[in-house]
Amino acid sequence: MQTTRTPAVAGLFYPANAAELHSQLQTFLNQVQPSAGPPPKAIIAPHAGYIYSGPIAASAYAQLKAARSIITRVVLLGPSHRVGFRGIAVSSMQAFATPLGQIPVDQEAVEQVRQLPDVGLLEQAHAQEHSLEVHLPFLQEVLGNFKLVPLVVGDARPQQVGAVLEALWGGPETLIVISSDLSHYHDYQTAQYLDSQTSKAIEALRFEDIGYEQACGRNPVNGLLWVARRKDLHGETLDLRNSGDTAGSRDQVVGYGAYAFH
Repeated sequence: MQTTRTPAVAGLFYPANAAELHSQLQTFLNQVQPSAGPPPKAIIAPHAGYIYSGPIAASAYAQLKAARSIITRVVLLGPSHRVGFRGIAVSSMQAFATPLGQIPVDQEAVEQVRQLPDVGLLEQAHAQEHSLEVHLPFLQEVLGNFKLVPLVVGDARPQQVGAVLEALWGGPETLIVISSDLSHYHDYQTAQYLDSQTSKAIEALRFEDIGYEQACGRNPVNGLLWVARRKDLHGETLDLRNSGDTAGSRDQVVGYGAYAFH
């Protein structure tokens, strides 16, 4: 019986060779000036191929360098791209693998949230899903030893996602990571305008203003914003660009934002 979730998009979204992957991650991270303040409790970062969104994701992950020895658990939520379902899906896998090695799954945390009414086991939601996988090498690069709580979010309201986040909130040892891109396939100027409006909504914790057109990961994003409002967190935009800025044409772009919550 398989107990490790193997990479589905290594060699497609990011390098399959460990040395090449490490080198690319370091290049991205070294281009970011980390803030001098305390590490964030939660981040939002994009999940496209690294040539498109890697520099923007690095803007969030570079903020975690000072917390390398503090963070021992990562609660990672991303949208489902391939499987339609209601609620939030956990995995029965004991580890998630990347070219950089294996990350153990926090089995106790998975069992804890499985008791919630909107959480269930759905392996096929995880098997080919890239929205979680592309974050794992970044986490391995910036953190020490940590356990993972991987959650794929289907059709779920902010309160349903928020209930899971509140259950796993923990202390400084727990980092929340939300995976989401922003607008899709508008021209460059339109995307810039739409994504700037979305960034303002994220900073103001206004989950009511973020729909599918604004962010493909709106369900996990809105769950975080719902909790952030209840816990009086402050959101800030770290980076806001699109594929026209990094590696694509400017006719039809995808928006990427990186955000931190303290």
